[in-house]
Amino acid sequence: MLEPHLPRSLYARALLIVILPIFIMQSVITYVFFDRHWDLVSANLTANVAGQIALITRLYEESPESLRRTEIEEMALSELDLSVRYDVQKTIPIKDKLSFFNVYNSTFDRKLDESLSNPYWFNTSSWPAYIEVRVQIDDGHLVFLAYRDRVFATTGPIFVSWLIGATLLLGWIAVIFLRNQVRSILRLAAAAESFGRGHDMPDFRPSGATEVREAGHAFIAMRERIKRYLHQRTSMLAAVSHDLRTPLTRIKLALAMQQDDPEIIALRADVLEMERMVTEYLDFARDQSSDEDPDMVEIDDLLREIVIETKRAGGETTLTCEENLIIAARRPTLKRAVNNLVANGLKYADHIWITARRRDANIEIIVDDNGPGISPDQYEEVFKPFTRLDAARNLNETGVGLGLALVRDVARSHGGDVTLARAPQGGLRAVLVIPD
Repeated sequence: MLEPHLPRSLYARALLIVILPIFIMQSVITYVFFDRHWDLVSANLTANVAGQIALITRLYEESPESLRRTEIEEMALSELDLSVRYDVQKTIPIKDKLSFFNVYNSTFDRKLDESLSNPYWFNTSSWPAYIEVRVQIDDGHLVFLAYRDRVFATTGPIFVSWLIGATLLLGWIAVIFLRNQVRSILRLAAAAESFGRGHDMPDFRPSGATEVREAGHAFIAMRERIKRYLHQRTSMLAAVSHDLRTPLTRIKLALAMQQDDPEIIALRADVLEMERMVTEYLDFARDQSSDEDPDMVEIDDLLREIVIETKRAGGETTLTCEENLIIAARRPTLKRAVNNLVANGLKYADHIWITARRRDANIEIIVDDNGPGISPDQYEEVFKPFTRLDAARNLNETGVGLGLALVRDVARSHGGDVTLARAPQGGLRAVLVIPD
C-alpha cells in the first residue's frame, strides 16, 4: 500500500532508511522528556511559586498594618526571590497576557487556581526573565514578579535545540556517505547503459562498497564475454561468406564460357542469387562486428542523402524532418538500417514517406509506404534472422531474411528499437527509435 508513495530512486530510499529512524528516535526521546521529566519538574516549580504567592497574599490580608506589610515584602524578596508590590485601589486586568510559545501556561493557571481563592491575572510574555502575577484583594491588588526559571524548567528549549542540531548533523553525515555510495552505483548504471548503446567505456573502474565493486567487476566480465561472443559469431559468418566467394567466382567463370541455353541461364540466375546472399551475409557480419565510435549525426543530412540515392534508383520518396535533430550514432550503420527500410518498402510500393521527429527523449525515423502491408501477427516474426514470408508481401523475396534483423540490431546497438505498424497510407509503417 505504501509503495506508490515511496521515493523511487535508491538515493532517496537510502536517505529515508537512515534518517527516518533517527527522526523517530529523537521524537520518542523528546516526547518522553517532555512528558516525564520536563513536565514533572515544571509542574513542581509552578506549584511551589503558586503556593508562595498564595502564602504572601494570605499574610497581606491578615496584616492590614503598613509596617507589617513592608516586612512581608522584604521577607518575600530576601527569602523567596519574589518581588511584591501593593497597588492600592486598582483592579486586575480581565484577560491574561500569555506567551504564544509557552506550553505551560495552562499548568501555571491550574496551579494558581488550586492555591488561590482570590481573583488573579498573570503575564508570561512581557519580560523574558520574569513572570508577573496580580492577585486581587479587598482594597487593591498585589503585583508579584518571579524569575521565569523558578516557574518553568527553562532547560527544555536547550534540550530540544540539541536534539534538532544532532539530528541535522547526523542527517548531513548520512547524506555525504550515501551520496558517495550511490555515485558508484550510478557510474555502474551509466556504464551499462553506455555499453547497451554501443559505447565501450574502457575507462570504467569499479568503486564504492565491496558489493558495488563486485557488481562492477561482474559487469566488466560480462561485457568482455559478450564482446567475445559477438566477435566469434560474426567472424565465423564473415569467414564462411568470404570463402564462398572463391568457388562462386569459378562457377560464374565456367558458366560464362558456356553457350546460352535454358539450363545455363537458370544456373547463372542461381549463382547471382547466391552472390546476393553472400553479400548480405557479409553486410550483416560487418554491422555486427563494427566497433567504430559514434559520431554526432545530423538526421536531416542523413535522410536527404538517402532520398537522393533512392530517387536515382527510381524510387519516389517524400521527406519530412524536424530541425536540429542531432544524435550520437555510427553513421554508416544507421544509414544502412534506414536504407534497408526504404528499400524494403520500395519492393512492394510505389511511394515512400520518411518522417523524422523528436518524441520525448527519443528521435523517431518513420518509414511509411502504400504497399499491401503484412498481417499484425507477423510484425515480430519478420525481425528474426533468415525469416522469409510466404504472404503476398514477401519482405525478403530476393534476400535471405537479414534486412530487418539488421535494422533491429542497429537500433538496439544504439539503445533503441524498431517496430512495425499499419501506415496511414495503407501499407507498412516502420518506426526506428534512437535515444536522443
